[in-house]
Amino acid sequence: MSSSLASLIQLSRALGDPARDYVIIGEGNTSLRCDAESFLVKASGHQLHEISAEGFVRLRMEPILSLLDDPPATLSEEKARTQAAALDGRAGVKASVEASFHAMLLHECGARYIGHTHPTAVNKLLCSEYAADFARQRRFPDEVVLCGPQSALVPYADPGLPLALEMRKAVRDYQAQQGEAPKLILLVNHGLVALGQSPSEVLNITAMAVKAARIYHGALLTDKPTHLPEAAVWHIYRRPDEIYRRQRFVKS
Repeated sequence: MSSSLASLIQLSRALGDPARDYVIIGEGNTSLRCDAESFLVKASGHQLHEISAEGFVRLRMEPILSLLDDPPATLSEEKARTQAAALDGRAGVKASVEASFHAMLLHECGARYIGHTHPTAVNKLLCSEYAADFARQRRFPDEVVLCGPQSALVPYADPGLPLALEMRKAVRDYQAQQGEAPKLILLVNHGLVALGQSPSEVLNITAMAVKAARIYHGALLTDKPTHLPEAAVWHIYRRPDEIYRRQRFVKS
């Protein structure tokens, strides 16, 4: 087993730990960019907390990206094209239905690792009218440091290619506005996606997003939630000492 696959397994099990309440049963998925031509993604039907090497499929990147530029006419054609992109050829093993958005994010955002989960604390907000405010406002400094100045927000879409297309639009809009890829993507009525260069970065972003959701939920109970001014957000995000800390968190 390669060290990269071992790291992906470790990340997946950590995200799936029942004590964290990020996912249950077969929820969530993870991925790793192996090289410019291929990536590993969780196979359908596997549970993150107990996943092993057999729970991942290696796919060629280009055929999956082509699904977004040349969408198939039917779901069965989409599945067939996805299956044809598999490099390991194991019978009966199917990539996650969300493989298309993993390929897109690994390619367009320069991420190496991706973790997609459905934390209860975060979904309390994403399943409410406060989803946009939670995505666009920051409430304390370490949320800025780890999750970025804002999160990309994706409207609800059917999991699979429809979601990947909505997510690509949201990510491109974010990059045009902010000049960089998002660290955290929030999916309305669905969950979150954390993008990182290491398993630690994905775990840290996810954990901080959950903390931020709990704080915001608590602030809403007071009826007077506040947020950091935009100038303060950018000051924190660009401070040399905070950039240094952020880089250290990626490597830890």
